[in-house]
Amino acid sequence: MNPLDHDLLTAARAGDIEGVRTAIEGGARVDVRDEELRTPLLLAVIGDHVEAARLLVAAGADPDAQDRREDSPWLVTGVTGSVAMLHVLLPAGPDLTLRNRFGGVCLIPASERGHVAYVREVLRATDIDVDHVNRLGWTALLEAVILGEGGLAHQQVVELLLAAGATRDLPDADGVTPLAHAERRGFAELAALLRDPA
Repeated sequence: MNPLDHDLLTAARAGDIEGVRTAIEGGARVDVRDEELRTPLLLAVIGDHVEAARLLVAAGADPDAQDRREDSPWLVTGVTGSVAMLHVLLPAGPDLTLRNRFGGVCLIPASERGHVAYVREVLRATDIDVDHVNRLGWTALLEAVILGEGGLAHQQVVELLLAAGATRDLPDADGVTPLAHAERRGFAELAALLRDPA
């Protein structure tokens, strides 16, 4: 590997802004990949190194470049829940339909993890498919109920998803609705939100 490419990967992983700038100006390939096929931008996003990512995006880094695990910079923002990083990557035109290894879009892991601010912003700032179904047969709404803990954050996520038009009774692959999952798990507050207001 070219030493400058190696320097760029190292600097991006560490959030070393000057190192990133120096490597790019020296001619490093902005989308060089490490042994796991991670690009400098993906490494910066994983570490939530916002300013390093900003430099990489300005240099033309690809927000959709996927690694061996099928993670991309854009998809990982849904995992970290970084609203600042979301705003850094949006001008690069990320593919909102890009799927992770579970067949999900970024909204799904964000909902699962209860990243309220991120869910609010990605729904506001993009036209992401709120009812996207992953390989497990789950939507963002289902993941918030099935994998969440039923607390305030997941209640807020469910409210945001419903307000954005999520289909409240869209069932999983076994035909079980979000409401039925909430009732099974004893999440009274979530169940109340999911009952059809009509």
